[in-house]
Amino acid sequence: MTQTQTSQNARRYDIDWLRTLAFGILILYHVGMYYVADWGWHIKNEQTFAWLQDVMILSNPWRMSLLFFISGMALALVADKYKYTELASIRTRRLMLPLLFGMFVIVAPQPYYEALDQGLIEPGFWAFWLEYINPHTTLLVEHHSPIGLLTWNHLWFLPYLWCYSLLILLLAPVLKRLAQGQMLIAVPFWMAFFAMAVILMLIWLALRQSFPSTHALLDDWYNHGKYFSVFVLGYVFPLQQRWWQGAIANRNRLLLLALCTYSLIILDNHQAFPDAAALFNENLAVKITYGMVYTVNHWAWILAVLGLAGHWLNKPSPTLRYANDAILPWYMLHQTLIIVAAANLKSLALAPGLEAVIILLLTSAGCYLGYEIAKRSNWLRPLFGLKMRRKKNSHAEGLAAV
Repeated sequence: MTQTQTSQNARRYDIDWLRTLAFGILILYHVGMYYVADWGWHIKNEQTFAWLQDVMILSNPWRMSLLFFISGMALALVADKYKYTELASIRTRRLMLPLLFGMFVIVAPQPYYEALDQGLIEPGFWAFWLEYINPHTTLLVEHHSPIGLLTWNHLWFLPYLWCYSLLILLLAPVLKRLAQGQMLIAVPFWMAFFAMAVILMLIWLALRQSFPSTHALLDDWYNHGKYFSVFVLGYVFPLQQRWWQGAIANRNRLLLLALCTYSLIILDNHQAFPDAAALFNENLAVKITYGMVYTVNHWAWILAVLGLAGHWLNKPSPTLRYANDAILPWYMLHQTLIIVAAANLKSLALAPGLEAVIILLLTSAGCYLGYEIAKRSNWLRPLFGLKMRRKKNSHAEGLAAV
């Protein structure tokens, strides 16, 4: 057995840790969205803070890319253990059932409280829900999509991941030959890093302004270019062990590069480079420079956390055993719980710091309780992406699912 095969067959706890930490950051990020100034969200606190932008930009450019990247890695790590049709079936069952359940049930309070906060509807959730699930409703027509008020909101990650997974499984034989071919094996880590940054920069230049983010799947071409390329590269990384080892070996350099480019982005947001900013739409060289700063920052963070996790976190833990099953239900529930908690605390006019802590505690308690209820019910388990019954060898299927 080759070293590459041995590495692929070994259990990678660091990928599970990264997935858990990435979703943890997502919960904190969405609590922050309630308070950050100038960034639109479903509901907003009466007090907002511009300085929060600097904190949230620390993870904003790369947090969702990290989830797609490690999802691609996880799929590659189990690709040799299942037939491609089996993997497609697992992903469909573990992603699409939770998506449909989430859209019809879990997400519904979000547009309700958003419309209530804007004074667009009268109180009464059940009357709203009947209109929400009716594709021919005449309520809030200005907010309609082709399926009426029904939406996936924060669950957009699930249909994107499902589509990308099916595409990658079709391309898997080609990608495997390419990743393990002599041409890519000979490419040094830093050359691969900057090639990845250039690819993303070209996508950024070509699509970002013409196709702003919608998360609507069918018209979201910049996000598709960005996230699908990240997903493909995530799939390639476990097959190309030298780059993964390069990220671990260069973790501190990558972290320093990530912090330096983050500092440049923050300085630019505070008008430290007014001449360059004024030329952004007129000068291609300036636009390319901006693009490279953003994409180097994007990949430096992803590969830095990958390297740090590979060095420090490739070990089991009781917390990780809990998180492996709990993370998808927590993801499904968290944003609805944040919005419900924030909307009901709003009238108390609490100090923002105290209120944020209460919202986070209520959200965590609600996620924990929701998962504990779901895992005890055989009819709820598949609706939350959980297997019908536990198996001893659950790790591989868990990776394949998320």
